[in-house]
Amino acid sequence: MGYRPPIMINRLDAERLQRLIDDASDKDLDVAELLEAELTRGEVVDPADVPDDIVSMNSQIQFTDLERNRQITRTLVYPHALGSVEDAISVMAPIGAGLIGLRVGDIADWPLPNNGKARLRIDAVLWQPERERQYHR
Repeated sequence: MGYRPPIMINRLDAERLQRLIDDASDKDLDVAELLEAELTRGEVVDPADVPDDIVSMNSQIQFTDLERNRQITRTLVYPHALGSVEDAISVMAPIGAGLIGLRVGDIADWPLPNNGKARLRIDAVLWQPERERQYHR
C-alpha cells in the first residue's frame, strides 16, 4: 500500500466505521477492507483525548494530493451525509478512507481504483468535532 504514518481514531468513530464495514455492499468491499486495516492498526482513543490536529469524522480538512499537485478542502463524512454537507467526501470513497486518523503534516500513500495511487498531505484541520466538544456528531 505504500507509506502510512501512525493514525489515531476516536472510539465512537471506530465503532461507527466498523458497522459501515460490516454492512458494506459488494461495490464498496475494496474500500471497506482498506478501512478495516486502518482501524486495526490505528490507536483508538476516547473522543475527549483526540488532539486538535487529527482528522476525525466530520472534520473539515485541507489536504494536498501530491500526485496531482492539487490542494483540496473537504469535510470527511459518513455516506448518509453526502447530500447534506456542501464540501463532503465520504469515508467510503477511496480518498476519504485514506484521510481518517491522519495528523497535520502527515504524508500518506493510498491506493486508488485501477491501480492508481494518491499521495496525500494533511495541511490543516479547519474544523473538528472533538475540538468543539461535539463528541457524538
